[in-house]
Amino acid sequence: MSAVHPRPEPREMLTVAQVRRAALRASGLDRPRPVRDGPVGTRGLQAVVDRLGLLQIDSVNVLARAHLMPVHARLGPWDVTALDRASGTAPRRLVETWAHEASFVPPATFRDLGFKHEAWRARAASQGAQIHGVPLDWAPEVTEVRALVDAQGPVTAREAHELMGARHARSTEQWGWNWTVAKRVLEYLFAIGELTSAGRNAQFERRYDRADRVLPPAVRGLPPADEGDARRRLAATAARAHGVATVRTLADHWRTRVDRTQAAVDELVEDGVLVPVRVAGWAATAYRHVDATVPRRATGRALLSPFDPLVWERARTEELFGLRYRIEIYVPAERRVWGYYVLPFLLGDRLEALVDLKADRGQGVLRVAAAHRAPAGPPEGDVHDDASVARELVAELRTLATWLGLGDVRADGAAGDLVAPLTAALHAGADPLP
Repeated sequence: MSAVHPRPEPREMLTVAQVRRAALRASGLDRPRPVRDGPVGTRGLQAVVDRLGLLQIDSVNVLARAHLMPVHARLGPWDVTALDRASGTAPRRLVETWAHEASFVPPATFRDLGFKHEAWRARAASQGAQIHGVPLDWAPEVTEVRALVDAQGPVTAREAHELMGARHARSTEQWGWNWTVAKRVLEYLFAIGELTSAGRNAQFERRYDRADRVLPPAVRGLPPADEGDARRRLAATAARAHGVATVRTLADHWRTRVDRTQAAVDELVEDGVLVPVRVAGWAATAYRHVDATVPRRATGRALLSPFDPLVWERARTEELFGLRYRIEIYVPAERRVWGYYVLPFLLGDRLEALVDLKADRGQGVLRVAAAHRAPAGPPEGDVHDDASVARELVAELRTLATWLGLGDVRADGAAGDLVAPLTAALHAGADPLP
């Protein structure tokens, strides 16, 4: 890699509408999903991961687990056991680590994130992390858990706690959760990349094992990745996933430092992988991946998880779609604006609605707790009236319900200004779901 030259001035100018359409194309959300005879499997899952670089994991299961929804948004009904196979059986196509947050990533990406694993270790040391007054790295409990995983792994935190017995009470350190010592140690070793997951059990508990036993031989036999090369690969992957993005967005994709990401971006510009661009109304320079394209129109439709890469950086969501959106799970009910577990509804190139959903598995019903029209959003792009938004939303809700194995969609007692047209659309299409 040659020395980086002074940063070039952008010569290319894009509008926000063009960036929005480029982002939708890059994310795989700019056109209707193909109609298929059956659910998508491993090949489709791999295509989504290759496009996005990762799937963020979240344990909230009020609708469907967070890492399942981005695949559905892009592919429609898919066989979720493909993810179990990809992450739980050898040779693994996906492994778990801290990336954006806890995420499924390809094994090669796990290796590229080695510098983040080391940063976790350094942070724990600098913040004085301890177990029963002993620095974490030196604590005998860490040695004990390592030996336990060596002998017993894969092992859940609950199983490790039971195997360690009552001699280890819960620590009094402020970890944010009332974790057992076993859980705390396992999570620390997971954060520094020494452990990963060999898969999840039926209770969605992580089954911890040594990374060198989980990673496929082609990856675990390689030396540690050079940090500079790794940062460039990660920045390039983020840029490909977003199409056109600022350094802030590229850094947020992997939760890396902005200054170090900027250095990687500068080198990628020099190499011709990224092209600096000006976006009308934005102060910061943006970067277009060399393979990114701007479609003339966007005609897709999808319900987006709050953890979907298209909307997870909320400032970018506001810049692109004019929507100030925050997840409100931890907001007291009386202070929520949109609802408990709210999904933006993408129609064309606009986020047209916000829908609070719950899978009532006991009754076999997808329940709409609230349905709101999103704020007006950007002036450009196709604008849809309430009735057309409601019709398209009902079609998407019915597709989602079928995938989740639910027999009906109901909006009884729902709140929000879109409820009346939504209810009308539900009644108009009241045939039983397949």
